Amino acid sequence: MVENWNGANDTIFYGKQGVLTGADREHAEVSMLALHLPQSCLVYVNTLLLQAVLADPAWAERLTAEDRRGLSPLFWSHINPYGRFHLDMDKRLDLSGVA
Repeated sequence: MVENWNGANDTIFYGKQGVLTGADREHAEVSMLALHLPQSCLVYVNTLLLQAVLADPAWAERLTAEDRRGLSPLFWSHINPYGRFHLDMDKRLDLSGVA
């Protein structure tokens, strides 16, 4: 799990190959603390996505207890750390399927 988390950190904090560097310890600490917000947001949104999928009875029946234990909200294949992000503040995430 630690390797998975470190891989996510490298994807999210991609500047300087994901290494927390700086002129002093305080700079590195601020960078690390700033990394916590996108990490928390990623896990929260992924948790909502997983809940939406698991709310579907077809998926609920397909997954075994072992499958459910293997689920983790820490995935980042849908993250685009490069390029442009268009933010529409008038549009909300569709979370209606989430219980």
